[in-house]
Amino acid sequence: MTFIRWQEVIKMSGYINTIADLEAQTYGFSLGGSSNMLLKTAGTVSGIHGGHDAATQTSPTTGIAGNLYGVLYGQKVWSMLNREVNALSIMSKRPYTSSGWRVLSKRPAGGTGNSHSFAKTGTDLVGTDAPRIDSIGGVPENASLSTSGDGLIAIAPEYSTLFMSPKTVAHQFDFSELAMEMAQIDDGIGDIRAQMREDMGKHHAESQNLMLVAPLEAYGDTGASNGPTNILRNYTSLYKVISSAAEQDQMATDSFFNASANDNTVSHIYGQDRDAASFLDATLDFGDGYASGDSRPMTLTIINSLLRQLRENGGSPKVILTGYDTIQTLSDLLQSQERFMDRKEVVPTVNGVRGTKGAEVGFRVATYYDIPLIPAISMQSTSADSGTISDMLFLDTDHLWLAVMKPTQYFEDGISNGNPFGVGQLGNRALYRTIAEVGCSYFKGQGKITNLK
Repeated sequence: MTFIRWQEVIKMSGYINTIADLEAQTYGFSLGGSSNMLLKTAGTVSGIHGGHDAATQTSPTTGIAGNLYGVLYGQKVWSMLNREVNALSIMSKRPYTSSGWRVLSKRPAGGTGNSHSFAKTGTDLVGTDAPRIDSIGGVPENASLSTSGDGLIAIAPEYSTLFMSPKTVAHQFDFSELAMEMAQIDDGIGDIRAQMREDMGKHHAESQNLMLVAPLEAYGDTGASNGPTNILRNYTSLYKVISSAAEQDQMATDSFFNASANDNTVSHIYGQDRDAASFLDATLDFGDGYASGDSRPMTLTIINSLLRQLRENGGSPKVILTGYDTIQTLSDLLQSQERFMDRKEVVPTVNGVRGTKGAEVGFRVATYYDIPLIPAISMQSTSADSGTISDMLFLDTDHLWLAVMKPTQYFEDGISNGNPFGVGQLGNRALYRTIAEVGCSYFKGQGKITNLK
């Protein structure tokens, strides 16, 4: 009979059931069984590192193990942060070609609303906000050209001007010469400049995305030192573009921000005051107000009503920007009524979200009435109540764009380029810079639903 030692069975089978098996496979065998001399320190068996669950992770510093083992971190840097960009991706990008534009703000026959208002009876004639319907163009035969009475009087539309100043967004960072050299040896990540460029580039885009979804109440934060001044240096938020005088008055009434701020930082946009220019009002649904207890459950009626108003106003929403929580709530609402959201592949381009077919770079999103629902992790919840869900922004990107004067550029100089005097330090200094601003040529075609739960 042939006897086979258990160590040989392990060697032949390759099974590893215990730490002793692992040592035997790794370090070989001794006559007395497996040897763990490599792990012995001062007569006791010690671990080769401090343990994964220790408060701090350090390499051993004493004994044999301390000389043989060092913690290796690898060259790849893994982000622990979700840095996806949404609002910035779906915005149409256009060259900044002018500092302003002209808008038609009143009909020739009178009226500033989205529909042609008229009066069935009364004395108001053509040229007023609601002219009598029998005086909007019908004239008698051989009518005289005059300025009053039954004659053919001259009328004309009214125009207003809007202007915007480009905003500079910049992020600076640096790294020393020693850091760049040390990263090339030992357990360094290699090219520290490439890694920093990647991470700072993501931060540059993430910051611009956050500017686009900054809450409207941040513009009225008069308690912060230079708060209103500083925020005006950012891109104009979509929350400020898609607003109205009624919403801002309600916010001030419900103490969402200081009422005095409503006269300057909040209400003024593109050189006009919303209180005196109704054509700047977007299409909104914020319920009864922004006081505590005013939030309301999401219903399909609320969404469908706003879509109807937008289309009646001449708008054509291309995307709905909202949060993951709102999309989930909408999905649950549709499934409870045995309806399901369709899905579509969309492609973010310089012209905003366009097209669906044959684009490998596209991504699939849920749709509502064939309008893509784009989730953004930074979406706000405008409400005084807790437990509310993200707002919904209905964007007609034909009339809403990011006007780019200078696209994102990367600059770097320093000792690696032979010019430490240019940056004044023994290292390199780098910078990402973008110059742009949000533009809107038709406000009533943009929509917003807030105060939902």
